[in-house]
Amino acid sequence: MIFDWDYAWEILPALGSALVITIQATILGMLVAIPLGLVLALARRAPWALLSWPAAVFIEFVRSTPLLVQLYFLFYLMPDLGLKFSPLVTGVIALGIHYAAYCAEVYRAGIEGVPRGQWEAATALNLSPWRTATGVILPQAIPPVVPALGNYLVAMFKDTPLLSAITVVEVLQQAKIIGSASFRYTEPITLAGIMFLVLSLIAAALVRFTERRLQLPGNRA
Repeated sequence: MIFDWDYAWEILPALGSALVITIQATILGMLVAIPLGLVLALARRAPWALLSWPAAVFIEFVRSTPLLVQLYFLFYLMPDLGLKFSPLVTGVIALGIHYAAYCAEVYRAGIEGVPRGQWEAATALNLSPWRTATGVILPQAIPPVVPALGNYLVAMFKDTPLLSAITVVEVLQQAKIIGSASFRYTEPITLAGIMFLVLSLIAAALVRFTERRLQLPGNRA
């Protein structure tokens, strides 16, 4: 048989345990990326060069270097500087920082898409910068960019196999370990692929649901 169902059921618990690590890394990484990306976007748009320039340089540097290089740097080089974390924590930090740079550009596009009249109205009402951002601009800027943020959630989920480079045993790495031990790769790799497919579709559906919930009243069909 090309695909042995009995063997597939046998290895499923081990793959399921590794899948938990994959999901955990994705969720925690996104919880880092979303707020950090917003902070970077606001910093890049700040009127002060001492704030906007470092933010812009950081964003472009992170976006222009591979995630794998960043993983190696954080895991193998940062301990020499006195910062050492577990493999999973390092992976979460790397994923969060990497995708925060991309989320920052998405946020920036959403903020710049808010009509100029909204900024002028807030100024006319003498609203503070904080009140303008949280009460006027961000509620209009974030809903349109939810699909793009959701795309990065799915992309981050599919990038978690890179964490195996720093010894994190996520689902694909577990599949390879099982395959190398039994010399049967069809079942573990197929099951891992199905897990990625199913969870990616679920994540996409959740993003669409969130997008509908966050739509501005005037934009609802």
